[in-house]
Amino acid sequence: MNIRHLTFRLLQVYVAVVRAGSISEAARRLHLTQPTVSQQLKRLAETLGEPLLESRQGRLVPSEAGAELYRASREVLGRFDDLDDYLAALRGGERGRFSIALVNTAQYVLPRLLGPYSQAFPEVEVTVHIGNRRQMLTRFERQEDDLYVFSHPPSLAHALAGRFLRNPLVAVAPRGYPLAGREQIGMGELLEERWLLREPGSATRMLFESWLQEQGLTLGPTLQMASNEAIRVGVASGMGLAVLSEHVLPPQHPELVILPVEGLPIESHWQFIVRRDRRLSHAALGFLGFGAQRLAECVESRFLSNELPVLLRRLDEVQATPPGLGSGLGADPQVS
Repeated sequence: MNIRHLTFRLLQVYVAVVRAGSISEAARRLHLTQPTVSQQLKRLAETLGEPLLESRQGRLVPSEAGAELYRASREVLGRFDDLDDYLAALRGGERGRFSIALVNTAQYVLPRLLGPYSQAFPEVEVTVHIGNRRQMLTRFERQEDDLYVFSHPPSLAHALAGRFLRNPLVAVAPRGYPLAGREQIGMGELLEERWLLREPGSATRMLFESWLQEQGLTLGPTLQMASNEAIRVGVASGMGLAVLSEHVLPPQHPELVILPVEGLPIESHWQFIVRRDRRLSHAALGFLGFGAQRLAECVESRFLSNELPVLLRRLDEVQATPPGLGSGLGADPQVS
Protein backbone atom coordinates (compact mmCIF):
# COMPACT_ATOMS: atom_id res chain seq x y z
CA MET A 1 0.00 0.00 0.00
CA ASN A 2 1.25 3.45 -0.89
CA ILE A 3 -0.11 5.69 1.87
CA ARG A 4 0.59 8.78 -0.23
CA HIS A 5 -2.25 7.80 -2.55
CA LEU A 6 -4.80 7.99 0.26
CA THR A 7 -6.77 11.24 0.55
CA PHE A 8 -9.30 12.54 3.03
CA ARG A 9 -11.91 12.49 0.29
CA LEU A 10 -11.34 8.78 -0.40
CA LEU A 11 -11.73 8.03 3.30
CA GLN A 12 -14.89 10.17 3.53
CA VAL A 13 -16.43 8.34 0.56
CA TYR A 14 -15.59 4.94 2.04
CA VAL A 15 -17.05 5.79 5.46
CA ALA A 16 -20.20 7.12 3.79
CA VAL A 17 -20.65 3.89 1.78
CA VAL A 18 -20.20 1.68 4.86
CA ARG A 19 -22.68 3.75 6.84
CA ALA A 20 -25.22 3.88 4.01
CA GLY A 21 -24.84 0.22 2.98
CA SER A 22 -25.10 1.09 -0.72
CA ILE A 23 -23.31 3.14 -3.33
CA SER A 24 -26.47 4.90 -4.49
CA GLU A 25 -27.43 6.08 -0.99
CA ALA A 26 -23.86 7.20 -0.25
CA ALA A 27 -23.80 9.13 -3.54
CA ARG A 28 -27.05 10.87 -2.57
CA ARG A 29 -25.70 11.85 0.87
CA LEU A 30 -22.42 13.09 -0.60
CA HIS A 31 -24.13 14.92 -3.48
CA LEU A 32 -22.08 12.89 -5.99
CA THR A 33 -22.98 10.64 -8.91
CA GLN A 34 -22.93 6.84 -8.47
CA PRO A 35 -20.12 6.40 -11.05
CA THR A 36 -17.99 8.88 -9.15
CA VAL A 37 -18.45 6.98 -5.89
CA SER A 38 -17.75 3.63 -7.60
CA GLN A 39 -14.58 5.05 -9.14
CA GLN A 40 -13.40 6.33 -5.73
CA LEU A 41 -14.01 2.91 -4.14
CA LYS A 42 -12.08 1.18 -6.92
CA ARG A 43 -9.16 3.56 -6.47
CA LEU A 44 -9.17 2.97 -2.73
CA ALA A 45 -9.21 -0.83 -3.11
CA GLU A 46 -6.33 -0.67 -5.59
CA THR A 47 -4.33 1.51 -3.17
CA LEU A 48 -4.77 -0.97 -0.31
CA GLY A 49 -4.46 -4.05 -2.52
CA GLU A 50 -7.37 -5.75 -0.73
CA PRO A 51 -11.12 -6.09 -1.34
CA LEU A 52 -12.89 -3.66 0.97
CA LEU A 53 -16.62 -4.42 0.59
CA GLU A 54 -18.82 -7.50 0.39
CA SER A 55 -22.48 -7.82 -0.49
CA ARG A 56 -24.61 -9.52 2.16
CA GLN A 57 -28.38 -9.72 1.83
CA GLY A 58 -28.41 -6.80 -0.59
CA ARG A 59 -26.26 -4.57 1.59
CA LEU A 60 -22.58 -3.61 1.27
CA VAL A 61 -20.56 -4.44 4.40
CA PRO A 62 -16.82 -4.15 5.09
CA SER A 63 -14.52 -7.11 4.41
CA GLU A 64 -11.91 -8.03 7.02
CA ALA A 65 -9.45 -5.48 5.60
CA GLY A 66 -12.31 -3.04 5.00
CA ALA A 67 -13.38 -3.20 8.66
CA GLU A 68 -9.87 -2.19 9.74
CA LEU A 69 -9.83 0.63 7.17
CA TYR A 70 -13.22 1.80 8.43
CA ARG A 71 -11.95 2.02 12.03
CA ALA A 72 -8.82 3.88 10.93
CA SER A 73 -10.83 6.23 8.73
CA ARG A 74 -13.22 7.11 11.55
CA GLU A 75 -10.29 7.88 13.85
CA VAL A 76 -8.56 10.07 11.26
CA LEU A 77 -11.70 11.93 10.22
CA GLY A 78 -12.81 12.22 13.85
CA ARG A 79 -9.54 13.87 14.81
CA PHE A 80 -9.95 16.40 12.03
CA ASP A 81 -13.54 17.03 13.10
CA ASP A 82 -12.12 17.76 16.55
CA LEU A 83 -9.56 20.08 14.95
CA ASP A 84 -12.32 21.88 13.07
CA ASP A 85 -14.26 22.34 16.32
CA TYR A 86 -11.11 23.58 18.05
CA LEU A 87 -10.37 26.11 15.31
CA ALA A 88 -13.95 27.37 15.41
CA ALA A 89 -13.69 27.86 19.19
CA LEU A 90 -10.27 29.45 18.79
CA ARG A 91 -11.53 31.94 16.21
CA GLY A 92 -14.48 32.70 18.47
CA GLY A 93 -12.16 33.52 21.37
CA GLU A 94 -13.45 30.58 23.42
CA ARG A 95 -10.08 28.82 23.54
CA GLY A 96 -6.41 29.79 23.32
CA ARG A 97 -4.20 31.96 25.48
CA PHE A 98 -3.08 35.55 25.97
CA SER A 99 -1.04 37.56 28.44
CA ILE A 100 -1.71 40.88 30.19
CA ALA A 101 0.91 43.13 31.77
CA LEU A 102 -0.36 45.64 34.30
CA VAL A 103 1.07 48.21 36.65
CA ASN A 104 0.82 47.48 40.37
CA THR A 105 -2.25 49.58 41.14
CA ALA A 106 -4.28 47.89 38.39
CA GLN A 107 -4.17 44.61 40.31
CA TYR A 108 -6.90 46.12 42.51
CA VAL A 109 -9.28 46.57 39.56
CA LEU A 110 -8.58 44.07 36.77
CA PRO A 111 -9.75 40.96 38.69
CA ARG A 112 -13.26 42.45 38.68
CA LEU A 113 -13.30 41.82 34.93
CA LEU A 114 -10.94 38.83 34.73
CA GLY A 115 -12.92 36.80 37.27
CA PRO A 116 -16.24 36.78 35.36
CA TYR A 117 -14.36 36.34 32.07
CA SER A 118 -12.47 33.27 33.33
CA GLN A 119 -15.72 31.73 34.54
CA ALA A 120 -17.36 32.33 31.16
CA PHE A 121 -14.33 31.05 29.17
CA PRO A 122 -12.54 28.42 31.28
CA GLU A 123 -10.69 27.03 28.22
CA VAL A 124 -8.75 30.28 27.73
CA GLU A 125 -5.39 30.44 29.51
CA VAL A 126 -4.63 33.93 30.84
CA THR A 127 -1.18 34.94 32.12
CA VAL A 128 -0.92 38.12 34.20
CA HIS A 129 2.35 40.01 34.80
CA ILE A 130 2.41 42.73 37.49
CA GLY A 131 5.13 45.31 38.12
CA ASN A 132 5.91 49.01 38.35
CA ARG A 133 5.47 51.36 35.42
CA ARG A 134 9.10 51.14 34.33
CA GLN A 135 8.97 47.34 34.25
CA MET A 136 5.72 47.32 32.30
CA LEU A 137 7.06 49.85 29.79
CA THR A 138 10.02 47.53 29.23
CA ARG A 139 7.66 44.63 28.55
CA PHE A 140 5.71 46.86 26.17
CA GLU A 141 8.85 47.86 24.27
CA ARG A 142 9.89 44.20 23.98
CA GLN A 143 6.39 43.17 22.80
CA GLU A 144 6.23 40.49 25.50
CA ASP A 145 2.44 40.60 26.03
CA ASP A 146 -0.83 40.93 24.17
CA LEU A 147 -2.47 43.56 26.36
CA TYR A 148 -1.16 46.19 28.77
CA VAL A 149 -2.97 48.16 31.48
CA PHE A 150 -1.79 51.66 32.39
CA SER A 151 -3.45 54.71 33.87
CA HIS A 152 -1.09 56.87 31.79
CA PRO A 153 -0.48 55.27 28.37
CA PRO A 154 2.91 55.28 26.66
CA SER A 155 3.34 58.26 24.33
CA LEU A 156 4.42 56.08 21.43
CA ALA A 157 3.31 56.07 17.81
CA HIS A 158 2.71 52.32 17.90
CA ALA A 159 0.37 52.44 20.94
CA LEU A 160 -3.41 52.28 20.78
CA ALA A 161 -5.39 52.83 23.99
CA GLY A 162 -8.96 52.49 25.20
CA ARG A 163 -10.30 53.65 28.56
CA PHE A 164 -12.39 51.25 30.58
CA LEU A 165 -12.46 52.54 34.17
CA ARG A 166 -12.23 55.88 36.01
CA ASN A 167 -9.24 56.03 38.36
CA PRO A 168 -9.80 58.96 40.75
CA LEU A 169 -6.79 59.92 42.90
CA VAL A 170 -7.75 61.05 46.40
CA ALA A 171 -5.86 62.41 49.41
CA VAL A 172 -5.97 60.12 52.44
CA ALA A 173 -5.10 60.64 56.10
CA PRO A 174 -5.30 58.52 59.26
CA ARG A 175 -8.66 58.38 61.01
CA GLY A 176 -8.85 61.22 63.52
CA TYR A 177 -6.71 63.61 61.47
CA PRO A 178 -7.52 67.13 62.79
CA LEU A 179 -8.65 68.62 59.47
CA ALA A 180 -10.70 65.59 58.39
CA GLY A 181 -13.98 67.06 59.65
CA ARG A 182 -13.77 70.15 57.46
CA GLU A 183 -16.04 70.55 54.43
CA GLN A 184 -13.09 71.64 52.33
CA ILE A 185 -9.32 71.85 52.80
CA GLY A 186 -6.92 73.95 50.78
CA MET A 187 -3.87 72.02 49.59
CA GLY A 188 -1.69 74.85 50.85
CA GLU A 189 -2.66 73.87 54.41
CA LEU A 190 -1.13 70.41 53.95
CA LEU A 191 2.22 71.21 52.36
CA GLU A 192 4.19 70.97 55.61
CA GLU A 193 2.84 67.51 56.37
CA ARG A 194 4.98 64.51 55.45
CA TRP A 195 3.74 62.95 52.22
CA LEU A 196 4.24 59.29 51.37
CA LEU A 197 5.03 58.84 47.67
CA ARG A 198 5.66 55.99 45.23
CA GLU A 199 8.90 55.75 43.28
CA PRO A 200 9.72 58.32 40.54
CA GLY A 201 8.03 57.27 37.31
CA SER A 202 4.90 55.98 39.05
CA ALA A 203 1.84 57.27 37.19
CA THR A 204 0.11 58.23 40.44
CA ARG A 205 3.15 60.23 41.53
CA MET A 206 3.54 61.85 38.10
CA LEU A 207 -0.10 62.95 38.05
CA PHE A 208 0.07 64.27 41.62
CA GLU A 209 3.28 66.22 41.00
CA SER A 210 1.88 67.62 37.74
CA TRP A 211 -1.26 68.73 39.59
CA LEU A 212 0.86 70.43 42.29
CA GLN A 213 2.88 72.21 39.61
CA GLU A 214 -0.31 73.52 38.01
CA GLN A 215 -1.33 74.90 41.41
CA GLY A 216 2.12 76.47 41.91
CA LEU A 217 2.69 74.33 45.02
CA THR A 218 5.67 72.40 46.36
CA LEU A 219 5.59 69.63 48.96
CA GLY A 220 7.58 69.77 52.16
CA PRO A 221 8.98 66.55 53.64
CA THR A 222 8.35 63.34 51.67
CA LEU A 223 9.01 59.67 52.19
CA GLN A 224 9.27 57.24 49.27
CA MET A 225 7.65 53.81 49.69
CA ALA A 226 7.73 50.75 47.47
CA SER A 227 4.05 49.91 47.09
CA ASN A 228 0.51 51.20 47.44
CA GLU A 229 -0.09 48.70 50.21
CA ALA A 230 2.91 50.01 52.16
CA ILE A 231 1.68 53.59 51.72
CA ARG A 232 -1.82 52.66 52.86
CA VAL A 233 -0.46 51.00 56.01
CA GLY A 234 1.92 53.93 56.55
CA VAL A 235 -0.89 56.47 56.41
CA ALA A 236 -3.05 54.41 58.77
CA SER A 237 -0.09 54.29 61.18
CA GLY A 238 0.29 58.06 61.21
CA MET A 239 3.47 58.25 59.13
CA GLY A 240 2.03 60.91 56.82
CA LEU A 241 -0.53 61.73 54.17
CA ALA A 242 -0.77 60.36 50.63
CA VAL A 243 -2.55 60.57 47.31
CA LEU A 244 -3.76 57.15 46.21
CA SER A 245 -6.09 55.66 43.64
CA GLU A 246 -9.51 55.27 45.23
CA HIS A 247 -9.42 51.66 44.00
CA VAL A 248 -6.53 50.93 46.38
CA LEU A 249 -8.82 51.57 49.35
CA PRO A 250 -10.92 48.61 50.50
CA PRO A 251 -14.72 49.11 50.61
CA GLN A 252 -14.47 49.48 54.38
CA HIS A 253 -11.42 51.43 55.56
CA PRO A 254 -12.06 52.55 59.16
CA GLU A 255 -8.39 53.33 59.72
CA LEU A 256 -8.30 55.88 56.86
CA VAL A 257 -10.26 58.95 55.83
CA ILE A 258 -10.48 60.66 52.44
CA LEU A 259 -9.69 64.35 52.83
CA PRO A 260 -11.97 66.88 51.03
CA VAL A 261 -9.05 68.70 49.41
CA GLU A 262 -10.02 71.48 47.03
CA GLY A 263 -9.32 70.40 43.43
CA LEU A 264 -9.27 66.69 44.22
CA PRO A 265 -9.86 63.99 43.17
CA ILE A 266 -7.40 64.08 40.28
CA GLU A 267 -9.14 62.43 37.36
CA SER A 268 -7.37 59.65 35.49
CA HIS A 269 -8.49 56.45 33.78
CA TRP A 270 -7.42 52.85 33.53
CA GLN A 271 -6.75 51.99 29.92
CA PHE A 272 -6.06 48.89 27.87
CA ILE A 273 -3.04 49.43 25.66
CA VAL A 274 -2.22 47.40 22.55
CA ARG A 275 0.55 47.71 20.03
CA ARG A 276 -0.35 48.69 16.49
CA ASP A 277 2.42 46.47 15.15
CA ARG A 278 1.29 43.28 16.92
CA ARG A 279 -1.62 41.14 15.74
CA LEU A 280 -3.73 40.19 18.72
CA SER A 281 -4.69 36.57 19.34
CA HIS A 282 -8.34 35.57 19.00
CA ALA A 283 -8.45 35.04 22.78
CA ALA A 284 -7.17 38.56 23.53
CA LEU A 285 -9.70 40.06 21.13
CA GLY A 286 -12.38 37.92 22.76
CA PHE A 287 -11.43 39.29 26.17
CA LEU A 288 -11.71 42.89 24.95
CA GLY A 289 -15.05 42.01 23.36
CA PHE A 290 -16.21 40.52 26.66
CA GLY A 291 -15.22 43.75 28.41
CA ALA A 292 -16.98 45.88 25.82
CA GLN A 293 -20.25 44.00 26.43
CA ARG A 294 -20.08 43.03 30.10
CA LEU A 295 -17.99 45.69 31.87
CA ALA A 296 -21.04 47.40 33.33
CA GLU A 297 -21.92 44.15 35.12
CA CYS A 298 -18.45 43.87 36.70
CA VAL A 299 -17.71 47.34 38.10
CA GLU A 300 -19.52 50.08 39.99
CA SER A 301 -21.35 52.42 37.63
CA ARG A 302 -19.63 55.51 39.10
CA PHE A 303 -16.26 54.17 37.87
CA LEU A 304 -17.47 53.07 34.44
CA SER A 305 -15.82 54.63 31.37
CA ASN A 306 -16.17 52.00 28.67
CA GLU A 307 -14.43 52.95 25.42
CA LEU A 308 -13.59 49.35 24.51
CA PRO A 309 -16.07 49.22 21.58
CA VAL A 310 -14.15 52.14 20.03
CA LEU A 311 -10.82 50.40 20.69
CA LEU A 312 -12.07 47.24 18.98
CA ARG A 313 -13.16 49.20 15.91
CA ARG A 314 -9.76 50.87 15.74
CA LEU A 315 -8.07 47.48 16.09
CA ASP A 316 -10.11 46.20 13.14
CA GLU A 317 -8.83 49.12 11.08
CA VAL A 318 -5.21 48.62 12.17
CA GLN A 319 -5.15 44.86 11.66
CA ALA A 320 -6.83 45.18 8.26
CA THR A 321 -4.18 47.65 7.10
CA PRO A 322 -1.36 46.09 5.02
CA PRO A 323 2.15 46.29 6.56
CA GLY A 324 3.83 49.62 5.92
CA LEU A 325 0.56 51.58 5.71
CA GLY A 326 -0.21 51.79 9.42
CA SER A 327 1.43 55.18 9.91
CA GLY A 328 -1.57 56.86 8.35
CA LEU A 329 -3.53 56.20 11.53
CA GLY A 330 -1.63 58.90 13.43
CA ALA A 331 0.64 58.94 16.44
CA ASP A 332 -1.87 59.75 19.18
CA PRO A 333 -2.36 56.62 21.29
CA GLN A 334 -5.60 57.80 22.87
CA VAL A 335 -8.88 56.48 21.50
CA SER A 336 -11.26 59.31 20.70
